Amino acid sequence: MVFDKTGTLTTGNPTVSEIKYYEDEIDEVLGYLASIERESDHPLAKAVLAEIGETTFSKVENTEVVKGGGIIANVNGHRVAVGNMVLMERENIDLPKEAIQDAKRLEKAGNSLVLTSVDGNLKVLMGVRDQIRPDVRKDLERLKVLGVKNLVMLSGDNQGTVDVVSSELGLTEAYGNMLPEDKAEYIKKLKENGKIVAFVGDGVNDSPSLALADIGIAMGSGTDVAIETSDVVLMNSDFSRLPHALGLTKATARNMLQNIVIAVGVVFFLLAGVFFSDWMNMSIGMLVHEGSILAVIFNGMRLLRYKLNR
Repeated sequence: MVFDKTGTLTTGNPTVSEIKYYEDEIDEVLGYLASIERESDHPLAKAVLAEIGETTFSKVENTEVVKGGGIIANVNGHRVAVGNMVLMERENIDLPKEAIQDAKRLEKAGNSLVLTSVDGNLKVLMGVRDQIRPDVRKDLERLKVLGVKNLVMLSGDNQGTVDVVSSELGLTEAYGNMLPEDKAEYIKKLKENGKIVAFVGDGVNDSPSLALADIGIAMGSGTDVAIETSDVVLMNSDFSRLPHALGLTKATARNMLQNIVIAVGVVFFLLAGVFFSDWMNMSIGMLVHEGSILAVIFNGMRLLRYKLNR
């Protein structure tokens, strides 16, 4: 079972945990940052806007979205880049030693990084952290008990943050800096190796993986595209319903096998009675047959009271 991170294993409502400034006059830069971020619907952008609060917005022009990196735009005649370390490297931003140390420290603490540069100079570094869903570790343990052999997380976030979340949740594997096509390629390779794969996600970027997986599972609070692409939707975005659904599926399969055994067993019993006894007649045969039907129905009705052992 493969999971996206933000909005799936985490709540999808990140907040800014720490801010580092690399110049004194910063209000104007924060205005540039807010002007760019308000054009994005990414959870990190919402967290940044909430942290900045009221500010002076400027006109944003020539916006370029860098996949897996961030956003570049012209604001008041300045070239502003907002994104992660990959974007800063792409823009050839010279990061001071202090900023590099701050970035490493924030990553180790499980933060996503939002860096802002203006005209080639780093101005702001924000650490943004999302909260892990309550009791999700227990739910993952239940999935293991139910027979899920590997729990894997794929995220576009930095590897440091991914490792922290993976360690907290006890996942089998975790990979960061994954673009949508990287996630889809990972799912494809698993299937080529003969694995039965379920993918759980919530965003537009998860749609290719949801479509490729044997079972695509979308969170109910996710995007319309993710929901339309998936096979199963957790309507209330309640992660605990995932092990419940898997447990109910296995219980249903066992119930079907039991009902087949009951039905076939009764048929053989009646045939044996016809050939090897003197007491078997049409009335007794019909009575036993109808009794077996009732037994199958009542056995199936037990699923209505199914509860996952916790």
